[in-house]
Amino acid sequence: MFSGKGGRLFVVLAAFFLTNALLAEFVGVKIFALEPTLGIAPLDWRLFGQRGSLNFTVGVLLWPFVFVMTDVINEYFGRRGVRFVTWLTIGLIVYAFLFAFFAIRVAPTDWWVASLSHRGVPDMQAAFAAIFGQGLWSIGGSLTAFLIGQLLDVGIFHRIRQLTGERLVWLRATGSTLVSQLVDSFVVLYIAFVLGPQQWGIDQFLAVGTVNYGYKCLAAVAMTPLIYLAHWTIDRYLGEEAGRVKALAAEDHAQW
Repeated sequence: MFSGKGGRLFVVLAAFFLTNALLAEFVGVKIFALEPTLGIAPLDWRLFGQRGSLNFTVGVLLWPFVFVMTDVINEYFGRRGVRFVTWLTIGLIVYAFLFAFFAIRVAPTDWWVASLSHRGVPDMQAAFAAIFGQGLWSIGGSLTAFLIGQLLDVGIFHRIRQLTGERLVWLRATGSTLVSQLVDSFVVLYIAFVLGPQQWGIDQFLAVGTVNYGYKCLAAVAMTPLIYLAHWTIDRYLGEEAGRVKALAAEDHAQW
């Protein structure tokens, strides 16, 4: 799996997967309003007795690329490839957050704390801690949802491939993402905001989760052409080796 062009391809895909997941975790602390970003009027959604505008974490802009990478790695390197990258990513995210907490705890210099006061940031230490010190409930919820979502994605992708063979790439890629992200969308919110200190009510949990899942569905469908582009690019890069790599992936799926 790690030799020749196939090995180099796996490293590139894994690096892109890991980078997007890690970035999504760190930038996810920022919440943005979609309608003003697009320059349109607020949609004012109403669900389960709740109402609001379309607000998302910035991380949702990156997670669709992680989902695409999951399906591409699954296609060319099988379940073992996806599981290896998933566990590696979880381990490195935990490592990154542990070091972030260490970085928050070290004593800052006085001049650095006030270094950006002229730009409206009176306390750089407080800003640094607020951005990088995401709550443990949010981190735990995100990692748990990520792991469950990845395992579901791999299993459903494998089942659809068993039924359709090499045909219908869009069905196994998009279909597995839609199911896995249904679980992911609600697990992360339940752990972080229902069990966590904010203590959301069930109505708010269901409303926000539904809106988030709706966005992920649209993103998954919109990115379907990107999956075909990735397949075309990879097949051209691998050349004659593409058939061998896919055969090994199919053999890996058949063993489970």
